[in-house]
Amino acid sequence: MTQNPFGGEGGFDMAALLQQAQQMKDDLAVAQEALANTRFEGTVAGGAVTATVNGHGELLGVQVKAGEFDGSNPDELADLGDMIVAAYRDAKAKADATSEESIGMITGGLSRGIPGMA
Repeated sequence: MTQNPFGGEGGFDMAALLQQAQQMKDDLAVAQEALANTRFEGTVAGGAVTATVNGHGELLGVQVKAGEFDGSNPDELADLGDMIVAAYRDAKAKADATSEESIGMITGGLSRGIPGMA
């Protein structure tokens, strides 16, 4: 994206602009593919619960450390549910921050405020 779409003599070079747009589109596709294959973990309660998401925020797994919760105690089960949600939110926040950073580097901040973008 080093060509000047306005031309060297002050004119407008539509071909260069379209080439830059295509390059940005290709770069975004590569970044989104990389994010889809990246894993982010969120943990709570000193690692009692860990949630794993991909770069798009899709939940991939939840791990609960053995011996941390009594499955017969309703209050502990309610706490466990809250911890799973908190671990997911932690992992998703990490994924969102990385996504915003990588997409922002490609678009120069243009993606902010555009629905469906980071």
